[in-house]
Amino acid sequence: MNIHDLLVKRRSIRKYTDRKLSPEAVKMILEAALLCPTSKSARAWQLVVVEDPDTLTRLADCKPAGAISVGRCPFAVVVTVDSTKSEAWIEDASVAAFAMQLQAADLGIGSCWVQVRGRNTADGATSDEHVRGVLGIPDNCPVLCIVTFGYPDEERKPQDTEKLKWENIHIDRW
Repeated sequence: MNIHDLLVKRRSIRKYTDRKLSPEAVKMILEAALLCPTSKSARAWQLVVVEDPDTLTRLADCKPAGAISVGRCPFAVVVTVDSTKSEAWIEDASVAAFAMQLQAADLGIGSCWVQVRGRNTADGATSDEHVRGVLGIPDNCPVLCIVTFGYPDEERKPQDTEKLKWENIHIDRW
């Protein structure tokens, strides 16, 4: 599928079937992140693959709303970066996370970005601390997001290109 079609058809999926992803599909999704450009070629991202249902359930407690898909997916990737190796860690991690989502969409696999950076748990701790605590991630590796993956158990309409906000595009000046 071409990139434009992927962008039109890719939607956040929060409900998944119980069907497991093949090892080949998981490898392709992870490889998509590893192929991404990074600031100064630092390649400082660190990805934690989580398939254990109990661990996924614990990760879903990273914030009071918007993380339920983590506890219901067959496979998730926690996206973090060694911040001592890249000052552009947010950008590097964002590119890698979205590349995985596009690769998944191309394979017919749904995904959802679950924001961690700047969020809090129900008891007020940072979502970052919660996720790092569950997975043993060191302090120098802040967590940007958790990307959930699975075969969709919901159907979402493609983006309506008639509703694109072309008024947000400025040519040569504001």
